[in-house]
Amino acid sequence: MPMQDKPRISVREMTLISLMTAILCIFGPFAIPLGAIPISLTNFILFLLLYISGIRCTLISYFLYLLLGAVGLPVFSGFSGGLTRLAGPTGGYLMGFIILIFISGICICQKKGFIFDIIGMILGMLFAYLCGTIWFCFQMKTTILYAMNVCVFPFLPGDAIKIFLAAKLGPSIKKRITKNKQL
Repeated sequence: MPMQDKPRISVREMTLISLMTAILCIFGPFAIPLGAIPISLTNFILFLLLYISGIRCTLISYFLYLLLGAVGLPVFSGFSGGLTRLAGPTGGYLMGFIILIFISGICICQKKGFIFDIIGMILGMLFAYLCGTIWFCFQMKTTILYAMNVCVFPFLPGDAIKIFLAAKLGPSIKKRITKNKQL
C-alpha cells in the first residue's frame, strides 16, 4: 500500500487560515477617511497575525481576503470591494501588504526581540508605502512629492503606533494562545 503524502496544509492550518481571513474581513473595512487614502487597521491586523501564525498562514489568509474583496464582498476599507478597488489608487497599498507580510514576517518569526520586530515592521511598511505610492502616482498622474504628502506623511504617526502596539501585544497573544494550546 503506497504511503500518502503529508497534506500541504493541515486541518489545523486550514482552520487557522479561515479564522485569520475572517478577522481581516471584519476589521479591514473599518477605516477613517483621510483624503484619497483611508486609515485602516489592515496592517495592524497583519502584524498580529504574523505573530500568531507566521508568514505562510498569514499570506494565504491575506490572499483569500484579497480574493473575497476582488469578487465584490465589502471587505476593503470603507466597506468596499471589487476589482476596481484593487486597480484603483489604493490598490498599490493592498498589493504592498504582500511584501509587508514577507519582510515583517521574516523579522517577527526569528524571535529576536522587540527592537528587531519593530525594525522588521518598519521595513515592511516602507515597502508597502513604496508600492502604494508608486501605484497612486501612476493612477492619479501625480508627482511623488504630492503622493507622499497625501499618502504617506499623514499616516506615519498612526502606523508608528500600530507597529509599537503590535510589537507589544503580538508576543503576549502568541504566548497565551500557545499556553492554552489553542493553536
